Amino acid sequence: MTLEVEVVSLRTGPWGWTFAARRPTPLAERLGVSDRPALLRWDLDREAGLARDQFGHTVTLRPFLGVIGLAPAEPGLHPTWPPRREGGNIDCRELVAGSRLLLPVAAPGALLSVGDGHGAQGDGEVSGTAVECAMERVELVVRLHEDLAIETMRAETPAGTLTLGVHEDLDEAAHIALDAMVGLIAEREGLSRSQALALASVVVDLRVTQIVNAGVRGVHALLPAGALARAGDAAR
Repeated sequence: MTLEVEVVSLRTGPWGWTFAARRPTPLAERLGVSDRPALLRWDLDREAGLARDQFGHTVTLRPFLGVIGLAPAEPGLHPTWPPRREGGNIDCRELVAGSRLLLPVAAPGALLSVGDGHGAQGDGEVSGTAVECAMERVELVVRLHEDLAIETMRAETPAGTLTLGVHEDLDEAAHIALDAMVGLIAEREGLSRSQALALASVVVDLRVTQIVNAGVRGVHALLPAGALARAGDAAR
């Protein structure tokens, strides 16, 4: 089975924060900042759709939930930090209001969890935090597709169609995301997988979702909205 989570609306709280180098990590050491922690404090103007830090930097609010996921099949206690094929701490910045995320169901009852409010984030979430913030309001619609089986997460978003891969190895995460996207294009367009791969090479973007979650990397393949059209058809 597959669980669909539609993100209808999101409203952040009035403030947020972003940390860098708050603890020793291989990435912080590689960048030479492991002993130089930094904190940005953000005032969130929900009406204007802007966030402003204490230094006067202003960014556009683009709120989403960093965590949307189901329980894995394996029994026992599981940390919430690493993402899995069933979702979880995905940290995908494209899952804004208007998105529909599809998750493979692995455990009885699915056991959906959501949280980790973000006001804005770049692809990669390179410091380990986004604009971390409370959410004053989250409106979701959940649907169960009993006859739909998927191998990994996928989503329909305002930016386009996404397939998501997670793995300890960044290359393997990219392969998972691309494999799912090639299959999706082949099915939608009536093509062979080789033909779909050729088409994907022209229109699909591979993006690093995040590189900071407990050694599990994320990659999403994005088929931009309107990127594919046939003669005489509206872009789709």
